[in-house]
Formats: sequence, C-alpha cells, structure tokens
Amino acid sequence: MGRRNGSLNNYRPSGDERFMSTRQRDYFRVKLLAWRSEILRLTRETLVNLQNESSHHPDLADRATSETVKALELRARDRQRKLISKIDAALSRIDQGTYGYCLETGDPINLQRLDARPIATLSVEAQERHEQRERVYRDD
Repeated sequence: MGRRNGSLNNYRPSGDERFMSTRQRDYFRVKLLAWRSEILRLTRETLVNLQNESSHHPDLADRATSETVKALELRARDRQRKLISKIDAALSRIDQGTYGYCLETGDPINLQRLDARPIATLSVEAQERHEQRERVYRDD
C-alpha cells in the first residue's frame, strides 16, 4: 500500500468512478489510519501532561482548578477512546468490503458524507430517520 499512498496525495473520491473502488477504499483507509494515529498521539500527550502535573497545590482554589482540568481531560480522552473504536470498526468494514454502505438500507453512503465523517454508518436519510425516532422517544 505504500506506493499507492503517494498517488492518493491529491486524490478525492468522485461519483464518476465505481463506488468503493480499490482507490476509494485505500483513500478512506489512509484517512482513518491518520485520524487514529493523531488521536493516539494526543492521548499520549495528555497522559504525559497529567503525570507531570503536580497535584500538590497549597492553594485550595488551585487544587480545585487542577482537578477540574484533569477531569475534563479524562472525559475528553474517554470520548476519543470511543472514537478509536468506531474508527477500528470502519477499518474492519473496509477489510470486509461493507464500508461505505448504509447499515440500515444497504445503499451507498454519499462520498461527501464519508469524506467529512469517515466513520459514518448510515446514509443522511437513514441518519435523519434515526434522529427523528430518538426525538420522539426522548419527548415521551
């Protein structure tokens, strides 16, 4: 795949080519792996910062602020962990040949949607139906 990555530098998936062609799958795999790598890098940085942060603040307000910042960082990292799981699932769907197809309808997901949100599992229409059902149940 290393040689193909070079040809992906200026590539953008297009509706003029076969949906989920090898080139499109490679494009999304590289995009997902880069995103995953960046999240892991940021997570490592956060952990180092949290370990280096002194929690021995003589001032009660400073200690409270430090603990709040730590809690927010850990909450953000937990969201990132969940995102990694979704990225891994998308990579698995690429390997299985099901990536890019709506889990609800089986129809292709719009390429622009996948480019903006490469972990998308539903078409825009299916996502809107899903969100509408959530609103109905939440309002009850």
